[in-house]
Amino acid sequence: MFPWNLFPFNKDMKDTMQNMKPEEIDKYVQDIMGKIMPSNMRGMMNPQDMFGGFQSSVSKQQSETGILSSTAFETHDFVFVRIPIKNEEWIRQIRIYHTSNQLIVEHIPQQEDKHTITLPAIVKKKGATANFKDGMLEVKIPKNVDMQFSQIDVTEIM
Repeated sequence: MFPWNLFPFNKDMKDTMQNMKPEEIDKYVQDIMGKIMPSNMRGMMNPQDMFGGFQSSVSKQQSETGILSSTAFETHDFVFVRIPIKNEEWIRQIRIYHTSNQLIVEHIPQQEDKHTITLPAIVKKKGATANFKDGMLEVKIPKNVDMQFSQIDVTEIM
């Protein structure tokens, strides 16, 4: 039977969770997992290992010149690239292009500058949008789900 009495579901739960630090939440989850897992299974699997496969897909890149930094991450349906813009005049001169796996940013900070950002997933040709707010340029591109597999035959050489 699931130990429902371990969870503090009450009206103060929302406030408690919002005020917790990430380390406290991690400790809480690990404590609950330790209590839920039967004692005969605790030696077989470390609760820390359960969450080891969940890795952040956020990649930070800095261009060769060091002036343009960016953060790229993916969700289930989109790839997002966030670029901090130091000077709002850059928005008038910036040019943004993308291929299936790269975002190309031109004309910032200087007219002849070109920056290439590798995307964390393959994206579609159409449907990209870019928004600028509070000094941050956010580019949103729909992901392309390409499930085409090609089998490769292995030959044995003697």
